[in-house]
Amino acid sequence: MLKIRMSQPSEAPEIIQIWRNSVDATHDFLTANDRQEIEKEVVGFFSQTPVWVATNEEDQPIGFMFLHEGHLEALFVDASARGLGVGKQLISHALALHPDLSVDVNEQNQQAVGFYQHMGFEVSGRSDLDGQGRAYPLLHLKKAQAV
Repeated sequence: MLKIRMSQPSEAPEIIQIWRNSVDATHDFLTANDRQEIEKEVVGFFSQTPVWVATNEEDQPIGFMFLHEGHLEALFVDASARGLGVGKQLISHALALHPDLSVDVNEQNQQAVGFYQHMGFEVSGRSDLDGQGRAYPLLHLKKAQAV
């Protein structure tokens, strides 16, 4: 049974490893240089920032998300836990906190685009560059509201 809770400072190395495993499994469009630069940013940020973690029966993180003011800034699931509903549970938790949740996703990451669309998100815009000005187009998605 999965549990969702806030991370502990001591879990930063595990969270960063989840990011690495997830990116290695899903972000084959990144250049090697960009991958290294992004990892430096991620290590600096997630070493200091608490995030929501999904944990397994042993209370070990197997996925995480970072929410900021109703926007899902990051959601990563360890490659070994993909397909087990971890991402869905994290999204459900985020939606309970922010029903009008938004997220940006790399356009080249078609697995993620499909996942968010399956979860009821709709494209609300597009940017040619990512948040750091790199040439990785972003799709801006917003949770579709029930009518």
